[in-house]
Amino acid sequence: MAATEGADFCFGLGDFANSGKRSSLATIARLSGSIGMPFYPTPRNHDLDESPVTGYYAEAFSDRINYTFRQKGWQFVVIDTTDGVVWEHPMIGKCTLAWLDRVLPILDVQAPTVLATHFPLGAEFEWCPRHADEVLARFAGLNLRAVFSGHFHGQTVLRRGDCELITCAGVARGRANHDGTAGKGYWVCDGSATGKLTRTFVPFTGG
Repeated sequence: MAATEGADFCFGLGDFANSGKRSSLATIARLSGSIGMPFYPTPRNHDLDESPVTGYYAEAFSDRINYTFRQKGWQFVVIDTTDGVVWEHPMIGKCTLAWLDRVLPILDVQAPTVLATHFPLGAEFEWCPRHADEVLARFAGLNLRAVFSGHFHGQTVLRRGDCELITCAGVARGRANHDGTAGKGYWVCDGSATGKLTRTFVPFTGG
């Protein structure tokens, strides 16, 4: 990923630590600091196997729980959708919902916006959070163009008006794709066109 020409940043939306080990999260934090671009993660259920979101994950990524950033005219919102170690239909925490209610009203309503989560938002996704529609409804007044999510290992693109809900095959070494496909990989996205995102799937050939 670090070799991607012209890349401005990298999202990390899948499980970093297969069993939530402090050493695993620390390793990801160390490696992400060497890729030559900002790294924007979000907590996920396997990262919490040995501690809550305020534990080992926060040690590794202290300012990466619920947050926003801007890049070249685009507006990005990254939220914690975990419910402890629950992996199937979690309840998004009250802290995340309260944070959204505070922050979304002060964002730019015209800027093209991307939401990043671990659990996919949309009833068609397996293991979707039980009140995902409530989260998406909070973005009704914003120019939401895409929601990128992890958890489901497979390429999925659903449409909600002008917004796409997207998952990817991922690069998990020890876990198969949930959609039955064999290929591992990640998306490289281009937002240089005003208000539009294009995606290219890049196969992962590492060990």
